[in-house]
Amino acid sequence: MHVQIVNFSLKDMTDAEFRAMANEVAPAFGSVPGLLGKIWIADAGKDTYGGVYLWQDAAAMQGYLASDLGKGVTGNPHFANLTSRDFEMLSGPTVGSGGRVAASLMDVVGAA
Repeated sequence: MHVQIVNFSLKDMTDAEFRAMANEVAPAFGSVPGLLGKIWIADAGKDTYGGVYLWQDAAAMQGYLASDLGKGVTGNPHFANLTSRDFEMLSGPTVGSGGRVAASLMDVVGAA
C-alpha cells in the first residue's frame, strides 16, 4: 500500500468556497483506479488544506497524477504552495498497532 499526503494553501478562495468545491468534486474520486480512500483535511486557522490518499500501490498513484483529475488538483490555480509526498505503508507495525482502522486497511490490502 502507498500513502500520499497533499497540502496547500488557498489562493483567491475562501474556506467556505473550498469546502463547497470539495463536496462537489468528492464523488469523482470514488472511481479512481487503485484509490482505496481519500481523507480530506483542513486547518482554516493555518490556511492549510489537502488530502491523505491511500493507494493500492505506487503505480496507481502515478496513474492518477497523470489523469485529468490528478492534473486538475496539482494545477488548480486556487491551490498555492502545493506539496505532494508519498510513502510506503509499513504493514508490520501497522498491524501491530492494532485498532479497527489498521485491521480494515489490512483487510483491504489482503483482498486486493
